[in-house]
Amino acid sequence: DVQLVESGGGSVQAGGSLRLSCSSSIGNRITRGSMAWFRQAPGKEREGVATIDRDDSTTYAESVKGRFTISRVYAKNKNMLYLQMNSLQPEDTAIYYCAAEPALLQATMAAPDFGYWGQGTQVTVS
Repeated sequence: DVQLVESGGGSVQAGGSLRLSCSSSIGNRITRGSMAWFRQAPGKEREGVATIDRDDSTTYAESVKGRFTISRVYAKNKNMLYLQMNSLQPEDTAIYYCAAEPALLQATMAAPDFGYWGQGTQVTVS
């Protein structure tokens, strides 16, 4: 079952921007703790892009530092996770996944550490 729902993917030209969104379909419990964005390009392994801890500290992959920003907005009904992507390049083309793991004290960029995933959203940069 998919517990997280992503949106906001699409096709853009190089240098353009997109904002991805993610929320939980099973309540806020899993979106209060460690969360992350991963991506997977064709023929490549899934890689971490950005993480946010339960205290909202963030980390980024070197390839996206200065271009991508992860953030979280808390709301009574639905917490939201975002990934603002600027200065997009063709090498950013991938399926982007939202992940959450409330048991993680500190978010990592290791996919096996996360137990909750979205279905992914396609980002294509040409």
